[in-house]
Amino acid sequence: MRSLSLILDTFTLCISKQIGFAAMFMQFCLKNVHSFLAALWGWIYMLVSGTQVQQTPVGNISRPETSTKEQKEGSSNQLTTPSSVNYHFTRQCNYKCGFCFHTAKTSFVLPIEEAKRGLRLLKEAGMEKVNFSGGEPFLHERGHFLGELVRYCKQELQLPSVSIVSNGSLITETWFQKYGDYLDILAVSCDSFNEDTNKVIGRGQGRKSHLDKLHRVHNWCRDYKVAFKINSVINTFNVDEDMTEQITALNPVRWKVFQCLIIEGENAGQNSLREAEKFVISDQQFQDFLDRHQSVKCLVPESNQKMRDSYLILDEYMRFLDCREGRKDPSKSILDVGVEEAIKFSGFDEKMFLTRGGKYMWSKADMKLEW
Repeated sequence: MRSLSLILDTFTLCISKQIGFAAMFMQFCLKNVHSFLAALWGWIYMLVSGTQVQQTPVGNISRPETSTKEQKEGSSNQLTTPSSVNYHFTRQCNYKCGFCFHTAKTSFVLPIEEAKRGLRLLKEAGMEKVNFSGGEPFLHERGHFLGELVRYCKQELQLPSVSIVSNGSLITETWFQKYGDYLDILAVSCDSFNEDTNKVIGRGQGRKSHLDKLHRVHNWCRDYKVAFKINSVINTFNVDEDMTEQITALNPVRWKVFQCLIIEGENAGQNSLREAEKFVISDQQFQDFLDRHQSVKCLVPESNQKMRDSYLILDEYMRFLDCREGRKDPSKSILDVGVEEAIKFSGFDEKMFLTRGGKYMWSKADMKLEW
């Protein structure tokens, strides 16, 4: 009888283990169904759109491996809040500015649902302002992709500020009619008020006038209640120009004036798509330009040092880019490791961000502008 009892106990234990294993297996399968379907959807999207991808494990959209010495050794335990994030969701552009420091090295764009997932993660981590940039953000899907992200951030995520930086050439009034309510600030890049200078720089396309489109977009911003901003990169071809009269007439809420910046692998170096060395100006030349325009109240200067350390830049794979070493060292994607882990390798100097006036009245609801 004791033997029979022992046999029955052993049999019962085996059955329990088998049932437990089966339950664990079913749980594992169910847990990964979502990841599998998300990956499958991403592959179908990219195959239909013609985007090339690398083979990756199930559950991950293809993102390049990023592992540098700085990342392995430079992890910080200090928690950084991504209050303002610049999301360069595309590198493609219809202009060829000679100093561009975020060039078209890839045509990759995340599927929109994955981009939204990343934006939600950023909101949950403390993001208050998102700025969409490129490349040229209005190029992909003729601005529809951008518009839907703008709508999502303002309507679904309820962000206080949603902004865009664009060269302005592809913006239409129809876009404003559809998405203008969800946009707080539109910044248009303009480096000169001399059309020939713009063409030498590469800010132009064919016979189209960059300045004519600048004024048209300015008027649309007024008509559809979007705060208008101008960005200018000061370089060897415009450093002696006086833009006071034109900027005063356009009256942007902010005139961001950048010093031409060299980034290894982007606009300088062996693997770069641009050769920006001929555009570089000295710190004194930049200061002379600022002194010449000191009467312009909306001027916001951005030296190279401020630019390298005080921006949270997210690339097309949703990786933070560390520019402290004069190049763009990417973190892991926030879609893979989360915001808190990825932001440790962003190189972001929060004190410099506040010092340069990175946090300002960035919601059009608070600006009390006279439209």
